[in-house]
Amino acid sequence: MPFDPQSLRYDDQGLIPAIAQDHRTGEVLMMAWMNADSVARTLETGKVTYWSRSRQAFWVKGETSGHAQKLVDFRLDCDRDCLLVMVDQTGPACHTNRRSCFYTAVRDGAEVELMRPEP
Repeated sequence: MPFDPQSLRYDDQGLIPAIAQDHRTGEVLMMAWMNADSVARTLETGKVTYWSRSRQAFWVKGETSGHAQKLVDFRLDCDRDCLLVMVDQTGPACHTNRRSCFYTAVRDGAEVELMRPEP
């Protein structure tokens, strides 16, 4: 059966969360939003394309930074309201120049920085 991006469960603003994960290591890299058109573009081009809520525009990961995400696998959760994009990540995924956006942990009631920005 062909996949239809409209079959996903989007929020009231037409968005769905998408978690990017490194396909080789399993590391969670980032979370961003997609709409039906960015889902379709991602599947058509193999370049992970998000929807920027602040700019109200498509955002092809790495288009300006060079830190691109090549789609390896595209997965839906059981409720069809969250996506997992397995990617081949070039360079850091986070805009802070870190490998992952999830670089802060809370341990024993304190924030701990897990990784420094890449040089």
